[in-house]
Amino acid sequence: MTTTLAAPVSIGKAAVGALGILALSTGALESVVAPTIPLLERELDMSQSEGALLSIVLLVTGALVTPLAGKFGDRYGGKKILIRLMAVVSVGGTVSALAPNLPVLLVGQVLQGAMIGALPLSFIVVRKHLPPGESKVAIGVVSGLFVGGSMVGMLSAGPVAEQLSRHWMFALPTIAVAGATLLVHRLMPADPPGRTDGAGIDWPGLLLLSGTLVTLMLVLALAPEAGSLPLPLLALVVLLAVLVTAWVKAERRAAAPMIDLRMLARPAIWKACVLTFVICLGATMAVYLVPQLLDERGDGYGFGAGATEIGFYLLPGAVAAALAGPLGGIGDRRFGSRAVVTTGVVMMAAGLLAVAAVHNEVWHLVVGKVLIALANGLCVTAMMTSTATAVDPADTGIATSLILVSRVLGSAVGGQLGGALLTAGTPAGSEVAAEWAYVTGFVVAGIVVLPALFVARTMSKGVTS
Repeated sequence: MTTTLAAPVSIGKAAVGALGILALSTGALESVVAPTIPLLERELDMSQSEGALLSIVLLVTGALVTPLAGKFGDRYGGKKILIRLMAVVSVGGTVSALAPNLPVLLVGQVLQGAMIGALPLSFIVVRKHLPPGESKVAIGVVSGLFVGGSMVGMLSAGPVAEQLSRHWMFALPTIAVAGATLLVHRLMPADPPGRTDGAGIDWPGLLLLSGTLVTLMLVLALAPEAGSLPLPLLALVVLLAVLVTAWVKAERRAAAPMIDLRMLARPAIWKACVLTFVICLGATMAVYLVPQLLDERGDGYGFGAGATEIGFYLLPGAVAAALAGPLGGIGDRRFGSRAVVTTGVVMMAAGLLAVAAVHNEVWHLVVGKVLIALANGLCVTAMMTSTATAVDPADTGIATSLILVSRVLGSAVGGQLGGALLTAGTPAGSEVAAEWAYVTGFVVAGIVVLPALFVARTMSKGVTS
């Protein structure tokens, strides 16, 4: 049943600024792990596969939370759900900050994964409170500040971990998230709930998707040991196929599915999801492999860099990612989404294959990472903004959630593949991965990204002016 409600109160710059500060804080909290993975591996005695798991467990949780957050935000109001979600994130950040070992840290990262749902909720809020033109600007500001927060977290995590401790690199952005949440609660007026259909939560869909993602991670983690564990790996592959089939059937039958496959069937949506998945897979393999290669101490390769140095080396890529948001929006408006995505795919493949071929100087990795980060930002921004403004306002949360889930899945698969390759390339009794493992990872990522050109060519030009 749909209820007609009074028009929402228009919001000013202060409220949008509060959302931006929250995006900045959550972006910082999300990104502190990437440049410090080698440090965490040493302090917590983790393998490369465990390091890869740590790098993506937050994203896996996000894949589960985001569709629910988007659906609940559409149904009950974006602000209400956003505040509750950020409370969970603050608890997760606190657990991560106090974690004495890997299992507790993983629990903290699982809770922090709720932050991925903050973006679609922010989009819901601004679309309900602002006219179309202003809402596009606000969406761009929030998205850009989230990426900017990632830059801050990436740059500060190493120095904080080395000068204070790894505990403080989680604690400081968590404090910022809690403060920004209070600011949003105070400055942002409540947005009216959207349409309601009386249907409950799609628990079967949620449980089956959870099982699918966990099984997928186990398959990728065991892949390097396929020779010694063929039967368990085969059993997991079969289980994965069964879970995927059951999940699709459950979503098609559900009155209010967690992920609306009918919306996913729209050409514009599924193409955006495929492109986002592939681009994020390639980008995340680089996000995992580049810091590892900078830290590596191999014979003739690697640079033995510390966490602080790695943060500085990754900074240009973070700056490029921050610039990619507005550049992607401008390019989308002037040339259309197809042109932006095609450019991004070519840049991504070129950066990955170039790093695979040449990586004996630090600047080779820095330049390659800049190309990869810029390409990733261009593509994801184009997909997000075009999707967010192409659907009915009441469907903004679930539509953008599909893109974010694709981003999360691509990132999860990319991170685990990178970790699996390094684990397979590390001889027994050694802590140094072979150079071929890095080269193979970059080449595989580049080859996976290239077919996205064929999908991009079938997209509408999407020129809006």
